[in-house]
Amino acid sequence: MLREGGVNRLSIGAQSFNPAHLKTLERWHNPANVGRAVEMARRAGIERVSADLIFAIPGQTMREWLDDLRCALDLGVEHTSCYALTFEPGTAMTRRMELGRFEPADEDLELEMMRATRETLAAHGLHRYEVSNFARPGRESAHNLAYWRQADWLAAGPSASGHLGGRRWKNAPRLDDYLTIDEDGFAPITDHEAPEPRRNLVEAIMTGLRLTEGLDAGVYLARAEAIDGVTGARLRAAAALQVSEGLMTDCDGHWTLTERGVELTNRVVRALMDAVDP
Repeated sequence: MLREGGVNRLSIGAQSFNPAHLKTLERWHNPANVGRAVEMARRAGIERVSADLIFAIPGQTMREWLDDLRCALDLGVEHTSCYALTFEPGTAMTRRMELGRFEPADEDLELEMMRATRETLAAHGLHRYEVSNFARPGRESAHNLAYWRQADWLAAGPSASGHLGGRRWKNAPRLDDYLTIDEDGFAPITDHEAPEPRRNLVEAIMTGLRLTEGLDAGVYLARAEAIDGVTGARLRAAAALQVSEGLMTDCDGHWTLTERGVELTNRVVRALMDAVDP
C-alpha cells in the first residue's frame, strides 16, 4: 500500500541489534524483526531502506557497537543514521540516570565510536553527508535534506510540523481536533511562527552547517548584512575564528566543517548562531 501510494523510502528504527542495549533504551522489539522488515520492504518494491542506530549506550563496548554496524551492513542497507545517545531533560531515561541506575558512556569512548562509525561505513561505500547520516552515492535522504536545507514541506497528520516561506507551524496534536477542518479544508494548527529574518537565519545555520556540502558563505553573509551591518560583521568574524581554529574551512566561498569540527559540531554551530542572535 505504501509503495502504491508513492513511498519509495523507509527508515527502520533498529537502534541496536543487542537485546540488552535495547532494554536499556526501553525499546522492546525483537532485533531479528529488523531484517524481516527490510526484506518485506524490498519485496514490496521499496528500493531505499535506511537503518537508524544509536551508539554510546550505557554499558556498550566498542566491539558491540561495531557488531551493530556490521549487522546493519549485512542487511545491505544503502543508508544509515547513527546518533550518539543524548539524555533529554524530563525523559524517563534521564530520570533513571539521575537515580544512578546506570552511568552515561565515557566521552572518550563516545568519540572513538564516532570515528569508528565514519571509518567502518566509508570502507563499505557509505559516506557521511550529514553529521549523523551516511549513504551510498545517490542514496541520500531527500526527505531529511529538505529539513537541513530549510526547504518547504507540508505537515500531514496530527502533530506534524510544516514550513513554507519561512513560516513554521504544527498541526493540532489530537486526532479529533485535526479532523475538524475549516470551510477552506484546513486542519487547525498550533505554534505558528511568522517569518523573522534573524530567527530564520539562525535556524538555517543550525541545520545547514551539519551537511558535508556546508553553507554558501556569500549567501549567509548577505542575509546577515540585510538584518544590519553589525550582524554581518559579527558573523564574518565568528566564521573566521572557527577557520583559524581548524574547525571549519572557507573554500571556494563555502563554509564546511573539518573532521575535528564535526566532532565539535555543537560548539561551531553555537558560535555562528550567537553571532547572529547574541
